Amino acid sequence: MSMRSQVYEWDATNYASTNTDISGSVGRKISIFVGGLGNNITKPAETSATEFVVIEDIAVTPSAFVNSGSASDYRGLTLTLGTGVAGPRAYVQVRINTTDYFLDPDNVPNDGIPGSGSPYPRSVNFQPSFNLYPDVYVLPGQVWDVLVTWYNNAGLPNSGADCQSGDLRCFTKYTLYDGPDALIANKLLEMGISINPGNVDWYKRSLLSAQ
Repeated sequence: MSMRSQVYEWDATNYASTNTDISGSVGRKISIFVGGLGNNITKPAETSATEFVVIEDIAVTPSAFVNSGSASDYRGLTLTLGTGVAGPRAYVQVRINTTDYFLDPDNVPNDGIPGSGSPYPRSVNFQPSFNLYPDVYVLPGQVWDVLVTWYNNAGLPNSGADCQSGDLRCFTKYTLYDGPDALIANKLLEMGISINPGNVDWYKRSLLSAQ
């Protein structure tokens, strides 16, 4: 197949049936692909000379900021009493080669998009206010990554260091264009046209009708 829609889910415990200590990773940017925590792949995500990737969505476990005197649970998240923070206070960032995608106004990289803006999983209680538009393009020969940073271990249901499967998760959705479709994706990029399956098919029809 020349166009493949792909999803990747990361769980900080690698879906373990027992609790996992993740306290040593608090405040660090952790790669969901090769970060050494949770479920990982064998090598960094990269595109070959005949591939083109379009990252369409990213999301991470949500958090909420509520009255610090509230109950210990808020919409399924553990509330850290005295702080008003429920959940892990997690952020998700995209990195292309060595460049972080989300920046502060002074062009300094930040932690990325908070889970409160792009939650995973999405539910009645947590809906997104952020949409990854325009999509992020990974050109042939580039290495790309999705990074998770969190600051509130006490917001995990077990509190403290221990994390259970499902407590801290991240998700990304992307489309992989391979072979001739990757060439078409590059051509659409040169033309200033958004790269998506519909526009790739439109370009194919245009070539056929021109013959």
